[in-house]
Amino acid sequence: MAQAAKLPLTEASRAEARRLRVYGTSWLWLGGGLAFALAALLTGIAVGPAPIGLGAIVESAASHIPFLGLHSHLSVSDSAIVWQLRLPRVVLGLLVGAMLSSAGATYQGVFRNPLVDPYLLGVAAGAGLGATLMIAYAPGQAFNGDLLPLAAFAGGAGAVVIAYAVGRSATAGRSSATLVLAGVTVTAFLTAIQTFVQQQHSDTLQAVYSWILGSLDTAGWHDVVLLLPYAGVSAVVLLLHRRVLDVMTLGDDEAAALGVNVGRMRLLLVAAATLGTAGAVAVSGLIGFLGIIVPHFVRLVAGGSYRIVLPLSLLVGGGFLVFTDVLARTIISPAELPIGVVTAFFGAPFFAVVLRTSRNFGS
Repeated sequence: MAQAAKLPLTEASRAEARRLRVYGTSWLWLGGGLAFALAALLTGIAVGPAPIGLGAIVESAASHIPFLGLHSHLSVSDSAIVWQLRLPRVVLGLLVGAMLSSAGATYQGVFRNPLVDPYLLGVAAGAGLGATLMIAYAPGQAFNGDLLPLAAFAGGAGAVVIAYAVGRSATAGRSSATLVLAGVTVTAFLTAIQTFVQQQHSDTLQAVYSWILGSLDTAGWHDVVLLLPYAGVSAVVLLLHRRVLDVMTLGDDEAAALGVNVGRMRLLLVAAATLGTAGAVAVSGLIGFLGIIVPHFVRLVAGGSYRIVLPLSLLVGGGFLVFTDVLARTIISPAELPIGVVTAFFGAPFFAVVLRTSRNFGS
C-alpha cells in the first residue's frame, strides 16, 4: 500500500473504528461456524424421501478412508443416493451459499451500506439476460452441458464490467456512490432487454422463471467442479484482504490517509466478489436475500470487524443455504419449492430489520 500523509481521523471515523471489533474470541466463533456448516452437511445428506441414519452416513464416509479397513453397511441404492445425489447437491449448496454471503459482506464493506447485496452492480440482471437468451434462442441445447451456466456467467460478469466502466467514466468515477448509480443503470437496461426477449418468446417463460427462482435439484459433481475454481479464487482474495475492508469501512479519505489505494482495492474486492457471485449464479440461478441475511446476522452476534465477518459469512452462508434447500425439498414433498422462494420468506422480514438498524452502519 502506498504511503500517504497521516491525516487525523474524524470523530465519526473513530466511532466506526470502535464498532469494528469482535465480540469474544475469534477462534470460538469460527469453531461455531464450522460446526454449523458440518451440521448442515450431515442434515442435507440424511434428510429426504429415503431417510438415512447419520451413523450409516459417517460409517460410509469412513469406509472411503484408506488404511482404516472399515466397510459400509449401506445398500447399493442408499450408497448411490448419498454419494451421487445428495452429497453433490449439499456441497454445491455450501459453495453457493458461501459465495453469495461473502460477496454480500464484501459489497457492504466496500460501499459502506448494509442494504446492498451481491447483485448490486448488475450480476443478477446480466446473468438473467444471458440465461434468457440461451433458453429463448437455443432451447434444445440450453440444459445440455455447460451452455446455460456459461451464458449466465458471461452475462453476470459482463454486466459488472459495463457498470464499472460507466462508473469510472463519470466525473466522480472513483466514488462508491457513482458505481452504485452505474449498477442501477445497467440493471435497468439489461432487465428491459430481458423483458423484451421474454415477450417475444413467451413459450420459454416457465423455463426462464424456474431458473431465475433458483434451484439445486439438478446439482451433480460436474456443477461442483465447475464452480470450485471460481469459488476458491474469490474466497482466497477476499479473506486475504479482510483487514483492508476494515480500513475501507472508515471512508475513502481516512483509508487513503492510512495508506490504502482505495481505487485499486475497490476494484480488486469488487472483482473477486463478482467472480464468486457470477460463478454461483451460473450453477444455481438467482437466490435472493442471502447476501443480506447472513452478513448482517454475523455482525449482530459476532461483531463488525471483517476479520470475523468474512470467514463466518463463508461458513454460516453455506450452512444456511443447505438448511434452506432441505426445507425447499421437503415442505411440499415429493415436489420441490424453488429455493429462492424459501430464502425470500426468511429474507423479506429480516430485510425490514436491517432497514431499521441501517442508520448505525456507515453513512
